[in-house]
Amino acid sequence: MSDLLLHRKRLYHLGNLSIFMIGLGFAVRANIASNLQEDIYDKIDLVNSAAMVGEALSATFMGFALTLLFGSALVDLIGMKRMLLLSALGYIAGALGLVFATTMTIDSSVETVIWVSLLLTGLGWGAVEAASNPMVAALYPEEKTHRLNILHAWWPAGIVIGGLMGYTITRVGLPWELNMFVLLVPALALAWMVSRATFPVTERVAAGVSYGQMFSELLKRPLFWVFWICMFFTATAELAPGQWVNIALSHIVGMQGILLLVYVSALMFVMRHFAGPIVAHITPIGLMFLSCLAAGTGLYLLSLADTPMLAFGAATVWGIGVCYLWPTMLAITSERFPRGGAMALGLMGFAGGMAIKFVLPQMGAIFDTAKAYAAGGADQLATLSPEAMQEVLRYASVESFQSVALVPLLLLPVFGLIWLFDRRKGGHQVESI
Repeated sequence: MSDLLLHRKRLYHLGNLSIFMIGLGFAVRANIASNLQEDIYDKIDLVNSAAMVGEALSATFMGFALTLLFGSALVDLIGMKRMLLLSALGYIAGALGLVFATTMTIDSSVETVIWVSLLLTGLGWGAVEAASNPMVAALYPEEKTHRLNILHAWWPAGIVIGGLMGYTITRVGLPWELNMFVLLVPALALAWMVSRATFPVTERVAAGVSYGQMFSELLKRPLFWVFWICMFFTATAELAPGQWVNIALSHIVGMQGILLLVYVSALMFVMRHFAGPIVAHITPIGLMFLSCLAAGTGLYLLSLADTPMLAFGAATVWGIGVCYLWPTMLAITSERFPRGGAMALGLMGFAGGMAIKFVLPQMGAIFDTAKAYAAGGADQLATLSPEAMQEVLRYASVESFQSVALVPLLLLPVFGLIWLFDRRKGGHQVESI
């Protein structure tokens, strides 16, 4: 193997580790969401605790979105190496901040520490995407959809490992705060590996496309902004339920929801390795259409499941649906708007992050409203028996999931029209700079 091919392979593996780390972080947040609610937010405000958890978790997605918005424009200036080092630092600082928050007196100041800590992990997440996505597009310009899907297969791999470790921590009765230390090892390993690597320039820079030409490409192509809006909906269908699943499904089917998230993530890890052969037959846009149909159906079925077996069946449909959404949207952007460079990819990630930033608190608010309604009023919650409270929480969980089920279905006419238009023009066309 030539030195060039070996170097490309090493960088690709480093990108896989960076994506694995952010998947691990996603699982950790899902693991600790119910602990934060029960140990901290319920003691601050029992009636609105779910919305408060959603607001805290949404800080991660806000940090992710902001880093992508600005970091993607800066990655060509500061380099992929510095961007990935910043991501590792964000995860290290965020994990240590959450550990510190658990030692504090429960008041408004602990809310601030949790929010800032989750924001830091979000900044680290965004820095990974800002560097890794354009790096892979530059390393493999001839097979972007396939390679980006494999890259992002390591996201669910991180969720599987992080979810199983969190489940084990809970089962053996260890302090839930140990979940935060799960993040530190890969973050430190990433920082060490990045410091020893040499990175390429982005595809746009290599082609000599200026910043002015990059912005012009995005401003003059209305179809880019159609995809940008679609990204709000596709990210909502995938990420919001995943972050909420442990809280909701533990009440719906009486099992730890993180196990369902682990199962779906394992399914996604395998399926994303086959994106290349799939899009060779139905095109990336066709894949998005079918994925949105399955995602909406799966989410609705999840809200109706009342046994673990039905929950796993519904989760399979949802997992198949959301499996290809994020990486294929990035691949479509890079293939159709290559002169948009890292900025185009960053704007897509920004849309996805901001969508979840607003959706998670709304899911929490829907949960709280339904909870109060089922109890006969917010003032009745504290008087309910454990059995009655469990039924109230189950009703609220169903309502919060059904509210998201319509989101991916709204995109069916959009992707359907683009798919039809592409077929009339001879099929999906990959643009080159």
